[in-house]
Amino acid sequence: MQTGYVLLFWVFPVFLERCCVKRNRLYKTGPHKVMTQQHYRVVEGEMFLMPCINNKVTWYKIGVGREENGGFNLDCGREFLIEAKHSGNYTLLAGKRFLYLQVLDKRRLACYKAEEVDVVMLLAGAGGKIPCPGFSCTISTGVTWYKGNRSVWTKHRDSCVKNGHLHLCTVYQSDTGRYFCDSRFIEQGVEWTFRRPVNVTAIPSKEARSPPRITLPDGSTAQEVELGKPHILRCLVHFPFEVNFSPQVQWYMNNMDNRILLHTESQDKKRLSFEEFMVTHTSIIQEVTYLHLNHTYTCMATNAVENSSVTVKLKRKIKEKWPSSLIGYQIASLLLVAGLGIVLRVKWLELQLIYISRFQRGKVDADEKEFDVFLSYVWTPPHEEAGLTLPSLSGPESHDSPLEPFNSEHGIGDLRPPEVLIPLVLEDLWGYRLCLLERDMLPGEAYTNDVVRAIRRSQILICVVSTEYLSNSNAVFVLESGIKVLLQSSTLKILLIRTNRTSAHLIQPDSPMPSVVQRALKVLPGLDWNLGHTERATGQFWRSLRKVLPTHRVRHVTRGKSHVHYGQYTTSTETKSWE
Repeated sequence: MQTGYVLLFWVFPVFLERCCVKRNRLYKTGPHKVMTQQHYRVVEGEMFLMPCINNKVTWYKIGVGREENGGFNLDCGREFLIEAKHSGNYTLLAGKRFLYLQVLDKRRLACYKAEEVDVVMLLAGAGGKIPCPGFSCTISTGVTWYKGNRSVWTKHRDSCVKNGHLHLCTVYQSDTGRYFCDSRFIEQGVEWTFRRPVNVTAIPSKEARSPPRITLPDGSTAQEVELGKPHILRCLVHFPFEVNFSPQVQWYMNNMDNRILLHTESQDKKRLSFEEFMVTHTSIIQEVTYLHLNHTYTCMATNAVENSSVTVKLKRKIKEKWPSSLIGYQIASLLLVAGLGIVLRVKWLELQLIYISRFQRGKVDADEKEFDVFLSYVWTPPHEEAGLTLPSLSGPESHDSPLEPFNSEHGIGDLRPPEVLIPLVLEDLWGYRLCLLERDMLPGEAYTNDVVRAIRRSQILICVVSTEYLSNSNAVFVLESGIKVLLQSSTLKILLIRTNRTSAHLIQPDSPMPSVVQRALKVLPGLDWNLGHTERATGQFWRSLRKVLPTHRVRHVTRGKSHVHYGQYTTSTETKSWE
């Protein structure tokens, strides 16, 4: 190998310079033509490449059976290690080309030299020469050079062949690769091609030009360690290119004036680029003690130019059981969950009532319900209610009105309290089956049970809420019973009609209302009794009420005269019969 370097860098500089100065491109050093029969001579143990003819082809060995020929199908352009068994005749599939391959033992060559160079290093940026092995063994009639299966002449570069050697005027990094030297000679009237491989490596320089560069560790930062546990000392070093690259990297422990060499755990090297290698050197402190904290540690790297070193200290790693930020997040999360739990516990009844009354609707079978509407109210003295009248109740029927038109004989235009007007509209005008306490309930020991049963057998409970209503224990009992039934069954609906005499936050009844009633008054659906304020407000109230009410069975009306009694009021209406 050393002989090869001498030949490479110091031999033939004058001839190489003359070749390139004259820019003499000798594409052929002798006649060469494609023949139908070719003879190739190769050396056993070297890499070989079957010649290609125009396109990529496959050579088949002649005289070998189909089963055995699997190992002798040789594609041109595919390199393989030549063996003695490869000797023989080959042909193309078309049978128009033939090739005889003769494999020789290197030690029996007439001009065999043990020190013969088969690896050549060329300096990038300068000129270089690639010798043709065994060229002096024969009287050559011509030499052709290939890089892989492509002729060097196809690369369009300044080069020439002198004495069989390939001279490159300028060596580039891309010149690295395996070249083949085909020298032709005639023996006993047969033209032979002697193919020999040469491995070429382009190098940036023959020697290192700068000292190694240590990128890890950082000498300005102490390394954290845990007592009683192992610690890895890792050193990352970048070396400039050297022909005989033998990196020297070590870790030392500095104890006062002494320097102790640490055991090398591992050392890996790889080539990062054309001009640089990288070495990773690792040593391990098996168990860190307080004594290790008093020492310093030095990584030292050496090459032919200079030494480089980095020194680091060790410091004890302080464990944090819980980072302060993490504790803050946990406490905030805990408080949030606790707060939500408290809110849910305090507002659970309201949330239930909102969900049941507004979103959950069970399927109602009207035939199983005795009443469409259970109406609960407390009589109000007439002088306390503002002057409220229905819209015009006379004249031709108009189905655009929010109410079905009254007959002028009804005479209810003077009925002002909602306790009178609402039952009349629901039962006599809209035809709902109505349950009224003073009419359909008998006082007695089973009164409370009858009220609860009537609520269960009604589709909707309507409570006309006023200050008097919330001060009446019987009325509050009805509302409380309805709330409990609503929580048990999703088929019941509750509607509060608040009169203008009601102000929920100002109500101070004689006896305190049950908590369930106080909380339900805030969330149950309701309508404001504003009848008679404006014609638009009046129409909006009746439309909203009609929308909330359940759908009742179809009725058949028999026209006739009768009287309907509501307390002290009497009104004339039509007699209705139900099916």
